[in-house]
Amino acid sequence: MFFLGQFYHTLDEKGRLTVPARFRELLTSEGGFIMRGFDNNLMVVLTRTFEAMSHRLNQMSMTDPTVRSLKRFLFSGADRVDVDRAGRILITQYLRQVASLESDVVIVGSGHYFEIWSLENWTEQDKDLSDPQSNAQRYAVLNLTFE
Repeated sequence: MFFLGQFYHTLDEKGRLTVPARFRELLTSEGGFIMRGFDNNLMVVLTRTFEAMSHRLNQMSMTDPTVRSLKRFLFSGADRVDVDRAGRILITQYLRQVASLESDVVIVGSGHYFEIWSLENWTEQDKDLSDPQSNAQRYAVLNLTFE
């Protein structure tokens, strides 16, 4: 299964976020992790994805400063995700600050993971993603083909 779609939600005063039902099923059955994303957002990955990523990073040389930096970036704020009975996850204060999350947030499916954005940051990101000319140039190098 893939994480797909956009969902608008609000954080409560304790930093809890209701997860869309279709995402919740996977998180409840498989477990997951939340971590800092690459675009002023957060990423939520299933446990198996987190473990595969951790394994791959741990196979890389510790003497490489880029590897050490990536490990710090991903793991320093990472946390297990537990879905409560109401279908919510708790986002730590640190991660809320990292992604500028206050009240209104957008949950965005991204295939094997989903992202959590502040409404303001997502609006800017979505505006950028909606520019057809930029998209044609940006994605041309990826050689996307459909069979």
